Amino acid sequence: MSGAPSLGARLAARTGGGGRLRPSRSGLAALALLAAFALVPPAAQALGLPFLTATATRMLIFGLAALSLDLVLGLGGLVSFGHAAFLGIGATALGILDAHGLRDLALQVPAAVASCGLFALVTGAIALRTRGVYFIMITLAFGQMAYFLAVSLAAYGGDDGMALSRRSTLFGRPLLDGDEALFYAALAVMAGALLGLRRVAGSRFGRVLRGTRDNPTRMEAIGFPAFPYRLTAYGLAGALAGLAGVLLANQAEFVSPAYMSWQRSGELIVMVVLGGRGTLVGPVVGAAALIALEEVLARHSEHWRLGLGLILVASVLLGRGGLAGLVPGRGGRP
Repeated sequence: MSGAPSLGARLAARTGGGGRLRPSRSGLAALALLAAFALVPPAAQALGLPFLTATATRMLIFGLAALSLDLVLGLGGLVSFGHAAFLGIGATALGILDAHGLRDLALQVPAAVASCGLFALVTGAIALRTRGVYFIMITLAFGQMAYFLAVSLAAYGGDDGMALSRRSTLFGRPLLDGDEALFYAALAVMAGALLGLRRVAGSRFGRVLRGTRDNPTRMEAIGFPAFPYRLTAYGLAGALAGLAGVLLANQAEFVSPAYMSWQRSGELIVMVVLGGRGTLVGPVVGAAALIALEEVLARHSEHWRLGLGLILVASVLLGRGGLAGLVPGRGGRP
């Protein structure tokens, strides 16, 4: 037998071996998070607070969008400031199909995911030829281009947005009618996304992506060019954010160009940083924490954004690993 190390072993050695999947801690953290969310509808019903189910659904949807951003920001080290464009394009694709009487998820999901994935691959092929602040600016520019294109679509509501005729069906059956049904659909999508991204992070692809984040020059030298790996990750992240857009449109039963504004992109970055970038559950926890803070603070003062800003500053200064960094050990990193 040859004594030469395998490709995976050589890559792990060259990248410091940091990409090894540890199923116990990250898997348990994800299961605990999903179990906690699953208890929300019965708890809301028992407490007579049905709005909690809708709020938790919103947490899952934006957690899914933040999770997709973490694939390029946490694993790839790329700060995309136009990520909300994928969220809005997914919602807009659903809205356009709904306006033409196509209301089944069997058509809407592939259309939304394909639209976002294609937009990500085309814009990513240009943006990924830049670095640092130039990448941030060019992703912001593409995001704003998508926003203003949506505003100009007067036939589909333009700046006013468009209301859906009803929530989507699945093979003709109204399975998403009712807040609890939509919640559990979002929870199932979140579970699938966590499982899929955990496998991606632990694969050779994930290790190469982390290597390009830590030392792209060294990765190039050992035969792993950064561009195709980063572009693939960017396309996957865009498609996953488009799926979040499908859920968002169904929850609000409304599609607005504001979904893809640069402010929304900034919120997604805050969710990732607050929860802990580069972790499996951190972006979901960050999204839940940010939405919960908004709900609580807005009930006590019209100047709630000031309090929210102070809390965010304190969280960044005191906990650099985000909320996931409070977990002993590796902070829930996959």
